[in-house]
Amino acid sequence: MADDAAVAPVRTGRTLGVEEEFHLVDLTTRRLAPRAPELLPLLPDDGYVAELQRCCVETNSAVVPGLDALRADLAERRAVLARAAGGLGLGVAAAGTMPLAAGLPLEPSDGPRYQRMFTDYAVLAREQLVCGSQVHVGIPDRDDAVRVAPRLAAWLPTLLALSASSPFAVDGTDTGYASARTLLWQRWPTTGTGILARDAADYDAQVAALVGTGVIADPGMIYTDVRPATVAPTLELRICDSCPDLDTLVLIAGLYRALVERELAGLREDPDRPPVPETLARAARWRAARSGLEGELIDVPTATARPAGDVVRALTGALAPWLEESGDLAQVRDLQERVLAAGSSAAQQQRAHRRQGRLTDVVDLLVEQTRRA
Repeated sequence: MADDAAVAPVRTGRTLGVEEEFHLVDLTTRRLAPRAPELLPLLPDDGYVAELQRCCVETNSAVVPGLDALRADLAERRAVLARAAGGLGLGVAAAGTMPLAAGLPLEPSDGPRYQRMFTDYAVLAREQLVCGSQVHVGIPDRDDAVRVAPRLAAWLPTLLALSASSPFAVDGTDTGYASARTLLWQRWPTTGTGILARDAADYDAQVAALVGTGVIADPGMIYTDVRPATVAPTLELRICDSCPDLDTLVLIAGLYRALVERELAGLREDPDRPPVPETLARAARWRAARSGLEGELIDVPTATARPAGDVVRALTGALAPWLEESGDLAQVRDLQERVLAAGSSAAQQQRAHRRQGRLTDVVDLLVEQTRRA
């Protein structure tokens, strides 16, 4: 056996996966285009699926061990999607909302589930011209996933602020929010920080009771900020907007994985720690949606308002031992500074619009940023 000093350290970490939702844009008019039924048959069978609205598609990454593999996988899927869409005169844009969508003929994607959602939720479903990013971290023990989920609430608004990419309403109005998608999303009846449960059996019983009321059709309609995934042994982050800049999404994935690792350790050391009060978590979520990275965020553990950059850096610093263990610390710090220097996607979109007052410039920016991943 080689001398211990000569053995390279083995980096470990929980597996990762990401779901990305994309808007389809007509490259001539820059308006949303409900053409997913034409596009999806041109894509590989693995990892490209329909969304509620016909103007959106979703990609599902492979299960990967780390951030480099995740970035490579997501970049390849974006490239495949953009090439296929380009052949139809379409662009793809990863953003929470798009500004040229008013008057779009609304029809759900094929399938009884989506048809039922349009019928049951009426205007609520029709207004969901929004796209988000979901990050999955592998947790084989579902009891652990259920118990740790509420412990994450204090820090999830910081991840939302990093992702904020939806300043414009469908008619092009500047909403004054960095993540207007969050305002729309919170109207669903099962949003919020998460479900408090003793274990997986308790969680499943609560979800079954909700389904039994008829308010939701199935467990997949639990739309909390974080949840045990319905079809995989993962804990799923759901709070974030779609990210045109892939570096931002990789940064969020790295921070989220480290946060899960830290809180799983805390679950064993201090299992009775009370969750953050829902009122404070809700206020922090609103503040992140309002300001993104350009104002203050609520530092939930101290219940104080601080500049967004300080809150982001403090989170990275607090997670440093777990980021170091997975080998992600240097990469996350580098990505963090790049993202903070560039500012939120929402602010970039607003600047693009102010230059000449053209919403088409905003669409072009988002399509180009998504394409060059």
